[in-house]
Amino acid sequence: METVFALLVGMGLSAACGFRVFVPMLVLSIASHTGHIHLSPSFAWLSTNSAILTFAFATILEVGGYFIPFVDHLLDTIATPSAVIAGTVITASMVTEMDPFLKWTLAVIAGGGMAGLVQGSTVLTRAFSTVSTGGLANPIVAAAELGGSVVVSILSVLLPAAAAICVILLGTWAVTKYLKKRSQTKSDLSFSNPSA
Repeated sequence: METVFALLVGMGLSAACGFRVFVPMLVLSIASHTGHIHLSPSFAWLSTNSAILTFAFATILEVGGYFIPFVDHLLDTIATPSAVIAGTVITASMVTEMDPFLKWTLAVIAGGGMAGLVQGSTVLTRAFSTVSTGGLANPIVAAAELGGSVVVSILSVLLPAAAAICVILLGTWAVTKYLKKRSQTKSDLSFSNPSA
């Protein structure tokens, strides 16, 4: 049961990395420093004061950068691989009693995959916002992503099962929206080019 709990926390925080890379890392550091969650011994450095300060500073820079037009797109190119790495590290840090090969395989697939899925949906949302509003709505998108990262991170620590449900619902919504948009684009192309 402890491994399932650790995986739920890890996957929830990994999903939050898809919104903002450093917010879940900061929440993880604070939660482990205060004893709310226990990390694998090799990741004890995440609960140090210096780690908390570093993640706090990085969070401020990341959050501020996403509110600057066009800088947000530059950050997305960096954040996509960073989110996958952060999600993998977070999930691996939560699993304490497991064979290292299985632990890292699970961390890459579950944690990295979850972070990548959420990050991919945020990139598509921002691109759509940029095209449809000329970037004027991007600060609203940035605020929503920040809110999502904070809420999912805190829920992951306090109520991991609720966070897992939120992540599943969010993933289902994102995939449904993507498939609907894709089929609409195909039908628009067919309509504009009847010979195709």
